Amino acid sequence: MTGEPRRASGGDTVTGLTAETDEVTAAVMAVAKLLVGLSARALAEAGSALTLPQLRALVVLETSGPVKLASLAATLEVNASTAMRMVDRLEAGALVDRKVNPDNRREVVLRTTAEGAALVHTVLEHRQREVAALVGRLPVDVRSGLVAGLRALNRAADDPALGVSDAPAGRDAFPDGSAF
Repeated sequence: MTGEPRRASGGDTVTGLTAETDEVTAAVMAVAKLLVGLSARALAEAGSALTLPQLRALVVLETSGPVKLASLAATLEVNASTAMRMVDRLEAGALVDRKVNPDNRREVVLRTTAEGAALVHTVLEHRQREVAALVGRLPVDVRSGLVAGLRALNRAADDPALGVSDAPAGRDAFPDGSAF
């Protein structure tokens, strides 16, 4: 065995991947790397020392409103202790606060502070401007094809933590139509 996937009839590999799928996957991975870099640069431009996972937690809190730790951990798909460490760091930076749940005084809810909300908006607005500049360099026919393809990819992901939405841009939580 050579380590290469065996081809089934019709050009598909045994795993179901085609050369076209491989090409699209590589392109999506390259764009994902680009977007992570843009997010990291936006954080640095905002003067923040947050990590990207901490930013993601802050974005989830900002878009979800007050939530319990267990809900935050589930949305981030991390264990509760990892989410607690993130919250501890965000709280130490005055970006998140904990309040007693008025409906159940045994529970604590998490929410962004004004500083946390401002940081989220600053970072996402910076990223939106950079993405808009990149998109603006594309020919019109390429842009229109991207919209349909990216919306379909978002629907396939169906991940609320990604801020996936088919709503018009004006109805999304942030100017770039994403939560992170």
